[in-house]
Amino acid sequence: MMQITDLATEQKLLPLLRQAFRPLFLFGATFSAIAMLLWGLILGGQLQLQPVGQVLFWHSHEMIFGFACAIVIGFLLTAVQNWTSLRAPHGPTLLLLTLLWLAARLLLLFGEALPLWLVALVDLSFLPLAAWLLAKPLLAVQQYRNLFFVPVLLLLTACNLMMYLGLYLKRYDLQQLGSLNAIWLVTLLMAIVGGRVLPMFTANGTKTTKVEAWPWLDRAALASLWLIFMLHFFSLVPLLPASSLSALFALSALLTAIRCARWKIWLTLRVPLLWSLHLAYWFIPLGLALFALRYAGFAVSQSIALHALTAGAMGSMILSMMARVSLGHSGRLLQPKHIMGWAFLLVAIAGISRTLLIWWLPEHTFSLLWLGIGSWVLAYGCYVLVYFPVLTTPRADGRPG
Repeated sequence: MMQITDLATEQKLLPLLRQAFRPLFLFGATFSAIAMLLWGLILGGQLQLQPVGQVLFWHSHEMIFGFACAIVIGFLLTAVQNWTSLRAPHGPTLLLLTLLWLAARLLLLFGEALPLWLVALVDLSFLPLAAWLLAKPLLAVQQYRNLFFVPVLLLLTACNLMMYLGLYLKRYDLQQLGSLNAIWLVTLLMAIVGGRVLPMFTANGTKTTKVEAWPWLDRAALASLWLIFMLHFFSLVPLLPASSLSALFALSALLTAIRCARWKIWLTLRVPLLWSLHLAYWFIPLGLALFALRYAGFAVSQSIALHALTAGAMGSMILSMMARVSLGHSGRLLQPKHIMGWAFLLVAIAGISRTLLIWWLPEHTFSLLWLGIGSWVLAYGCYVLVYFPVLTTPRADGRPG
């Protein structure tokens, strides 16, 4: 990457505000561990808390629009600098964006007595502002390929608005629809970005030949996920027979699994930054398969199927990508500390315990919920402790960023 800012000017900036991944990864990961611990304590009756929209709304909303969206924005507003060679948001602009995100988290947790419109206004402002900051450099260099992410962020905003409308109108179906739409949209993002980078990362990290894409397979797999998202977004799912939905989810699971298998996870078993990404991706066909079984009449709850995509795919992929991006964009070698391998394993355990284990051992649901919560908190707490000095100090190579 070309030097796009004066080093003397850069050194006057607080390191935490030099690139978007720094504050948003640090605060997003910290928030996820705290929010998950609070969720567990509330479920167990050890804590009485009245967040906006009550506890179920808060949990489903915040793990997507609070946690996951912070990491997505941190990644995109960091990557755009590499894509365009133009300076990404930093300094006061980045501080404003971060404070807006933080204010929304505090209002949702402690603002039950405030007008709902105020809480919603603050929270709904984050993604459009981030979309504008992303679009500016892309349009400046006419890089339209990655401009795709801008309407995705606006669609996520629409999903968020849907949740607030459901809360205001006291319609749980709208709240659930907004949450579901966001989950499918983030799943689609993971499928697209993962398909772009995993073959390259695997080849580079294992010194093997890159697996060449099968364009028809990539198009078919992503088209099936787009179709699933659109069916949910336009509330068409209730209009379709269960057998058709089961067939669609089964086909999508099969196509996505074939993509995963072609990337050869077995080559990556000695490289934690790689096997963790592969494992995260495998949670996507698992979630799709669980939905296929659900619509086929098997005793699979929607919660179990959804958590394969959230606790499983999102939780694992976010942790692995944060660990990788934090090293690469801070001028360090892509060699995480040994303990991060255990963190990757713990977050995978959180996903498995929240899905397959609860499905197989429903009589132990509460214990397995706590296994998942504890594993998540330890995994993300480990990231925060290990990467705090990475995120809050200048680049190791002395370059800007």
